[in-house]
Amino acid sequence: MSLSLRDQLLKAGLVNQKQVKQVSKDKQKQKRLENKGQVEIDDTQKRIAQEAMAEKARRDQELNRQQQEKVEEKARAAQVKQLIEATRLPKLTTEDYYNFVDDKKVKRLSVNNLMRSKLSNGSLAIVQHGGGYEVIPREAALKVQERAPQRIVMLNVATEEVDSAEDPYAAYKIPDDLMW
Repeated sequence: MSLSLRDQLLKAGLVNQKQVKQVSKDKQKQKRLENKGQVEIDDTQKRIAQEAMAEKARRDQELNRQQQEKVEEKARAAQVKQLIEATRLPKLTTEDYYNFVDDKKVKRLSVNNLMRSKLSNGSLAIVQHGGGYEVIPREAALKVQERAPQRIVMLNVATEEVDSAEDPYAAYKIPDDLMW
């Protein structure tokens, strides 16, 4: 039968009986202290593993948040598209155009006199849609503005009539046929 390492070292004369007993006592004392909780157990590996798991959980949460944001952005884009398509006014083919500015460029839409006045007073708005422009009512434009403000090209503030007593230019009449 093979002897333990301790017995082999003792038999070879490398250690004496006193040293063997001292090592045994130290081992028992260490175990007793660990059981009582007085000695810190070397748990660096355990701590490193816990930190790695916590870091992985943080990364997973961040990835989930980013994926959720992408899903929400797609949903908002779909809502905006559906809203514009449901409320847009039909395109006209008249010789009368309404000029507006989009990204430092002057663009124009074919409109009639009623649409021109409603665009001017803020009842209608112009939005970007599918590489072009659409005219939609103010209520729909406000909903689009909540979800995708970059799509609104022109939404005038609803105007109120100025009191004629306060208007210094009330005496000067503006011709009705003046167009920009």
